[in-house]
Amino acid sequence: MFTQNITLSKNKSFYFIRVFKRILHHPFILISLIFIIKSITLPPPVFGGVKLINIKFLYEISGNLSEPSDVSVSKDGLIYIVDGVNNKIKIFNKTGKILSSFGNKGSENGEFMFPLGIAIDNSGKVYVADTGNHRIQIFNSNGLFLKKILLPKGNIKEADPTDVAIDESRNRLYVVDNDNHHILAYDLSTFALTKTFGEPGTQELHFRYPFLMALDKDKYLYIVDVINTRVQTLTPDGLFVTFIGGWGVEKGQFFRPKGVAIDKDNRVYVSDSYMGVIQVFNTMGDFDGVLGVSDKELVSKFKSPTGLHIDDNNRLYVVEMFADKVL
Repeated sequence: MFTQNITLSKNKSFYFIRVFKRILHHPFILISLIFIIKSITLPPPVFGGVKLINIKFLYEISGNLSEPSDVSVSKDGLIYIVDGVNNKIKIFNKTGKILSSFGNKGSENGEFMFPLGIAIDNSGKVYVADTGNHRIQIFNSNGLFLKKILLPKGNIKEADPTDVAIDESRNRLYVVDNDNHHILAYDLSTFALTKTFGEPGTQELHFRYPFLMALDKDKYLYIVDVINTRVQTLTPDGLFVTFIGGWGVEKGQFFRPKGVAIDKDNRVYVSDSYMGVIQVFNTMGDFDGVLGVSDKELVSKFKSPTGLHIDDNNRLYVVEMFADKVL
């Protein structure tokens, strides 16, 4: 038996205009909620032949959000939400009260053009995928601009960063380039581009509009490969490990995967924005269960879950984009 907390976000999708124009084919609503995956007992609760991973709602977050897309939590528990249409990063405390925000629309240092993804390192520095400006921006924990990384033009289009991930053990920053169907790796000391891996296609190390990603405790990469309807797992050096999921509407399959997060037990959570569910797998891609409420024998249905994040207290945050809220 174990206790796990989860935070989900209720948002609207402004990326329907930019990134989702190629990723989403159906309208939807995003909602950020906070839940606790509270119990797994033997035998596990089962509904309709599917194991339910029990969750408990904690609280909701709101703050005049407009189509937020991603969320991350600092070591001291501050919640950072990408508020895309407003071109801001909003900061909330542990109970969901807004503290401050930073950013405005524009292309100067500290300004954004429809940001999408976010990550925070152990020192509290905030890394933002500034999608429309084709760059990554780095800030201190209060939102003071520190550095920008201008991304190279790809073989297909201008760079289109949709997410970032940080591996401090290897001094490495990973960036998803959605339009060019590859992953960029940067040295965190020099900010030099050290490696690019991936190309368009459907085979191993091929992507079709990769979107959000997460790292497990061994720093393996889990990349949501949206149009290929799977999560692709790579080693820290970009070698193929396995696929998770595949197209379909049955358990262990995806229709429109969007977000991914990994808990302390290395279980992989994947949101499906069209089916409105969050499924759980082991690291080799075996289906484990789906989030639900076991005493009511109900699968937890979300309107359009997108970005996911699990903090150090095992709380899972889920972003739902079109509702402009975090529940």
